[in-house]
Amino acid sequence: MSNSIKDSMQNFAVTQALKYIEGNPEENIPKLMALVDKFTPAGWYGSQRAAIRNVIDEKNNWYQLILKIYDLDPGIRQAFFQNFLLNASLKGSATQEEIKEKEGCNVPWAILLDPTSACNLHCTGCWAAEYGNRLNLSLETIDSIIRQGRQLGVYMYIYTGGEPLVRKKDLIRICEMHPDCEFLSFTNGTLIDEEFCQEMLRVRNFVPAISLEGFQDANDGRRGQGVYQKVQNAMSLLKQHRLPFGVSTCYTSKNVDDVSSEEYFDLMVDSGALFVWFFHYMPVGNDAAAELLPAPEQREKMYRRIREYRSTKPIFSIDFQNDAEYVGGCIAGGRSYLHINAKGDVEPCVFIHYSNANIHETSLLDALKSPLFMAYHDGQPFNDNMLRPCPMLENPELLRKMVRDTGAVSTDYQSPESADHLCDKTAPYAENWTPTADKLWHG
Repeated sequence: MSNSIKDSMQNFAVTQALKYIEGNPEENIPKLMALVDKFTPAGWYGSQRAAIRNVIDEKNNWYQLILKIYDLDPGIRQAFFQNFLLNASLKGSATQEEIKEKEGCNVPWAILLDPTSACNLHCTGCWAAEYGNRLNLSLETIDSIIRQGRQLGVYMYIYTGGEPLVRKKDLIRICEMHPDCEFLSFTNGTLIDEEFCQEMLRVRNFVPAISLEGFQDANDGRRGQGVYQKVQNAMSLLKQHRLPFGVSTCYTSKNVDDVSSEEYFDLMVDSGALFVWFFHYMPVGNDAAAELLPAPEQREKMYRRIREYRSTKPIFSIDFQNDAEYVGGCIAGGRSYLHINAKGDVEPCVFIHYSNANIHETSLLDALKSPLFMAYHDGQPFNDNMLRPCPMLENPELLRKMVRDTGAVSTDYQSPESADHLCDKTAPYAENWTPTADKLWHG
């Protein structure tokens, strides 16, 4: 059977299943797998279908999360299913695989880009501040990136910054220009208001992930007085409008106890968040506070707590550093994603500020074939222990070599940082983490 026929059958099965559920979710979700089985051959995706049956039969936290999705505005939900499930995850992934094989390079599932380096806050330890605050990708450049990305099968775009919502009108315009794509934005949340909620309801394909660093003291200690309350107000507004949103949390040596607690997970669930991204603090930049790096026992605590609450709380939890086992190691360098900063430099990772290519001077595909990206392609996975996935944080000798061998240059325009300087900060961390990582991985 050809891939195109298989893809069409997959799309048809998913579309029919979603239409079936829509009428009465609580009654029809338990009947879902019978419908899926009717439209898909017996041998396809057996383990995934078994997992879905388990969720439905047990009516566990994942089932409760599905019901929360059906509390969203119907137009938003339908756009999400079409853009994320069908376009990005089925149709897009098939195209990506074809191009990877043809071109011999990585092709990402998602593209991260910085619409601007400007921000209305100045948070302690923020790597984005290293870019300066006067850089912007034009509307035309963002449009070009997305058009090129769609040719590669990329339908998922994620905004970082700076604070992306400084450019609200342009971001909404991009949503209008590309209604078949899904847009997620990391944001401090302070610029979300009634007018923007109405715009999100109108375009249907924009989802915010709001930064939260714990409870009020921890959050405002890093982000500024009063920010915690502004975030709570933003989440309340989004929930009232039945809009999807998530939370982005950076864990450090200072806030681990807060963000690993059951109270913190319950806060996010009660606020209406559907997902949470946990990010390990990275000491990027000449002035980065290395003391914010979590100790091994603190990282292990995050590893265990996130897994515990992932199986008990109705919120989808992703641990960017500790979940590499589920994605086969480092996902940067275009393997699953890449990053384009506000000056147009195409970087392998949002935390790795070195590049050989600028999107103003080269195509997206050629950037994926640039020396540093090919070094990622040829070197992944960087470690057989999936709890040591990163070439900067856990394997710093590899990032030193890749930058040196490829001639990649620093994209830190305020105070360029050499790879040696960066990796000198992470080498002690890597050494200290290795025994714990090995114990967890082989235990």
